[in-house]
Amino acid sequence: METWKASCKSLQFSPPALHTEVIRSVSTLTLFGLRHNTRLPIRGERSFKYMDPKFCLGTSNGLSSTRDPAQHYNNLNERYNNCEIVIGNLEITQMERDFDFSFLGRIREVTGYVLIATNQFSQLPLGQLQVIRGSTLYENTWALSIFLNYEGQYGLEGLGFTHLTEILIGGVQIVKNKHLSYAPWINWQDIVRDSNARIEITDNGPCHPDCKSYCWGPNKDQCQNLTKTVCAPQCHGRCFGTSPLDCCDTECAGGCTGPLETDCFACRHVNHLGACVPHCPQPLIYNKQTFQLEPNPDAMYQYGSVCVAKCPAHFVVDGSACVSSCPPDKMEVERNDIKQCEPCNGLCPKVCDGTGAPDRQTVDSSNIDSFINCTKIQGSLHFLVMGIKGDSYNKIPPLDPQKLKVFSTVREITGILNIQSWPAELNDLSFFSNLTTIRGRSLHPPFSLLVMKVDSLTSLGLRSLREINDGSVYISNNTNLCYHHTVDWLKIFTTPRRQRRLAYNDIKFNKPWSQCEAEGDVCDPLCSDAGCWGPGPEQCLSCKNHSRHGTCVAHCNIYSGETREFERKGGECRACHSECLPQEGKATCRGEGADKCVACSNLMDGPYCVSSCPNGVDGERGQAIFKYPNAKGQCEPCHINCTRGPHIAAIVSGVLAGLILCLALVLFSLLYHRGLAIRRKRVLRRYLESGECIEPLDPGEKGTKVHARILRPSELRKGKLLGSGVFGTVHKGSWIPEGDSVKIPVAIKTIQDRSGRQTFTEITDHMLFMGSLDHPYIVRLLGISPGPSLQLVTQLSTQGSLLQHLRQNAHNLDPQRLLNWCVQIAKGMYYLEEHRMVHRNLAARNVLLKSDYMVQISDFGVADLLYPDDKKYVYSEHKTPIKWMALESILFRRYTHQSDVWSYGVTVWEMMSYGAEPYAAMHPHDVPSLLEKGERLAQPQICTIDVYMVMVKCWMIDENIRPTFKELANEFTRMARDPPRYLVVKVRLYTSERVVQFFSSGSGQSVPVGYLPMTPSPGDDSRQVSYNTSHTLHSLLHDSERIQVWSVKIGYGSTNLK
Repeated sequence: METWKASCKSLQFSPPALHTEVIRSVSTLTLFGLRHNTRLPIRGERSFKYMDPKFCLGTSNGLSSTRDPAQHYNNLNERYNNCEIVIGNLEITQMERDFDFSFLGRIREVTGYVLIATNQFSQLPLGQLQVIRGSTLYENTWALSIFLNYEGQYGLEGLGFTHLTEILIGGVQIVKNKHLSYAPWINWQDIVRDSNARIEITDNGPCHPDCKSYCWGPNKDQCQNLTKTVCAPQCHGRCFGTSPLDCCDTECAGGCTGPLETDCFACRHVNHLGACVPHCPQPLIYNKQTFQLEPNPDAMYQYGSVCVAKCPAHFVVDGSACVSSCPPDKMEVERNDIKQCEPCNGLCPKVCDGTGAPDRQTVDSSNIDSFINCTKIQGSLHFLVMGIKGDSYNKIPPLDPQKLKVFSTVREITGILNIQSWPAELNDLSFFSNLTTIRGRSLHPPFSLLVMKVDSLTSLGLRSLREINDGSVYISNNTNLCYHHTVDWLKIFTTPRRQRRLAYNDIKFNKPWSQCEAEGDVCDPLCSDAGCWGPGPEQCLSCKNHSRHGTCVAHCNIYSGETREFERKGGECRACHSECLPQEGKATCRGEGADKCVACSNLMDGPYCVSSCPNGVDGERGQAIFKYPNAKGQCEPCHINCTRGPHIAAIVSGVLAGLILCLALVLFSLLYHRGLAIRRKRVLRRYLESGECIEPLDPGEKGTKVHARILRPSELRKGKLLGSGVFGTVHKGSWIPEGDSVKIPVAIKTIQDRSGRQTFTEITDHMLFMGSLDHPYIVRLLGISPGPSLQLVTQLSTQGSLLQHLRQNAHNLDPQRLLNWCVQIAKGMYYLEEHRMVHRNLAARNVLLKSDYMVQISDFGVADLLYPDDKKYVYSEHKTPIKWMALESILFRRYTHQSDVWSYGVTVWEMMSYGAEPYAAMHPHDVPSLLEKGERLAQPQICTIDVYMVMVKCWMIDENIRPTFKELANEFTRMARDPPRYLVVKVRLYTSERVVQFFSSGSGQSVPVGYLPMTPSPGDDSRQVSYNTSHTLHSLLHDSERIQVWSVKIGYGSTNLK
């Protein structure tokens, strides 16, 4: 490949001059456990002083440029010298090595893309560049594209974009820069707003050690500043610190120095006098007194990303923006010395040259397309024989008659209209039906309208012609022409000499009037005495009675008709406003405005009928106006503290749609279950017992009195193995009542005493007591089947255990749901405590999901079935839940409600760690000695210190000072009222492909994963909480993610746990 002459030694970017006074260097600042040598703004100081920035227009040349490098450089220098905001694209391509580019030093924002390619310079001082908006993209993909900047041993070695913090739209391409080393070490996710944007970068190299992870170059002062990925989850954009209180305003782009809209580095939308706002003050604001939109005296216009009081001289105002030209459907006008775009009434004005010049004598097939969309003809129009029938000498073919439709847009001719030939297929001049004026500035003396020797014409059809400023009329030798006799030409001539001009009219040798009258070629009866241009009520010069859209009518639709009307002065029928309610037997409106209605079809805002109440329109001082309709259909202002208007219509329609859908579902369900109802009714009747109301088909329903049923082993069918534990196995199965074929899905837990000390041939009081327990948050026991191995039948949970759900849905769990589960488990355990039932095996695996938002405790009381006397059981190291057991239970086999509290704390830790195994790196035999030393599980990543302290209270050595389940339920109920305050979703940090090192929280010695020392080191503050990176949760991470988990060192015994 040919060596490109592109030697960019480095791109040097120095800190912005306006920002240096509010930036302080923070060495080794710890952000969420990562150390960064970065800069953070000082809170509360304004990031910039507002001043009118200097704008310049960018380019769209791509890789093309002038052949002369010096001329190309001079063009760039003239375009960008002292420029601050580039409107368009910044393209630096094919430049020589020795040019001075210091004129680029003030650029801080580019609205399009930045292209740096195939250059030879050594430095490019874009020191203040902060934001690339990407309104246009290079190759429709890239907002920043840097490529082919090398030659031999020279080339681009580092990116110095140390203050580039925001790319709003588009991706990044940095490729084929042979000597570039640092582009891959940039956290582009912190800069690029669009998470789906392409990032295409090749090559890499090491950063300075102080930069830790991300840098723009090899030096210590080229570390990347992170303003998005280090933010607290409560921040929905950029931040200036790691606290939830350090969020930038949502209108900020690139970062900020404080929480206000005046503290932004740059604006996401527009800058209004130093404050970032969604839009500039609008030209029209809502007047509460007049109920109308009125001109805003403080209106400003958007120019790029800045609000300006006046658009630049070469721009025009379109709505609330400065544009270089008006869109196709608007025309440029000047009002009050302001050039602005206004909607065209139909087609926008277009002036075209007429005919009559030596090289353009007549309208013909060679030039007729030049009249497309013309509204004004500058000059005259001539229709001669050689134009209509073709000119064989000049090889011009005959004119297609349908192409004459181009003249239907012509409203004015400044010269004359001369028709000496016309297609035989056409019997009138209706293609000029919108022609209103013939100026006659140049005459065919003394005539300005000539129609001669056209035998095909039966009428003129000039229905809109109302004005001939100069000249007379010549209409002659049209043997079939009628209606011209009726025209009152005196009303069409407008100058004081019109009587004289009328005398010069030459109308002769056309079809006699008597013959026209005899053949019925006369004006419509609705026409006045002024005459007509042809047959029908639409050809009248004026109307005898009324007119509607240029057509004469007998009367207006004032009292009837699909569209109600009112009569204007002059007999013109005009439609009432669309919001007027049609009236029967009386007028619907008094005029054409929305305030002239007799009654409103929808709503009324003051005197005006409206389709909807004002919702968020700008009012005085930029205040948004919201109104709602009252019972009478009148718009009333919302309370001053409301930030959004009501959506009653949407709510009503949504409710109605929901009711219809629910009704359809209910009917379908009734039809579906009707066949099953007859069979189930017989089964239920057979199993009803005296004084009881048991519903085995729907075990989730609560009856008036709950008892477990005694089942025979033959009634149970075991299916798939769901799991196994300390006390036995659990199968998915079916209960088939004896003598029936109905299958009821259930879970069957088989209890076996492997020690041989206990059999289950008889029903005990404890079994019946377990069957009597009924609470929303415990699994209901449906039946008991005694025998050599006891079988407990419970309702089947289709969603499985809480532990399985946590591991499979870690990324979809929100703080509200986790805290609600904590409350439900605590309430279920409190119910068991009230009924003197010790669980002895509480863990996330023994909590089942009844629904996504409701859990139920299972396996309670099983140990008491096995060992009712000594409260001890034989265990193996693989199945005994030592890691969930309290220390007194492990050492002394003492099980109480307070030992269940310990297990509850571990269960909560499992939930907050998304199903991680406690003490994962520890052997079960080592756990007791670890607990005796004061070690406890580490603080989960998502927990605040308040939640973690509740867990620590559950793990106190002294069981008497552990909280009760009632206290735990109350505490988590309080937290569940404000979940984001107590649980923070995990923070995902973008990292390149490096190995994350994990450390302990003590003296630097490594400790096993999953727990932390409870004994403070000498000199530690008993209230101090230190954060360091620890181990990642293996069950939560994908290969591309790096999620930090904190370990916490707490002064043992000295922290207030309430």
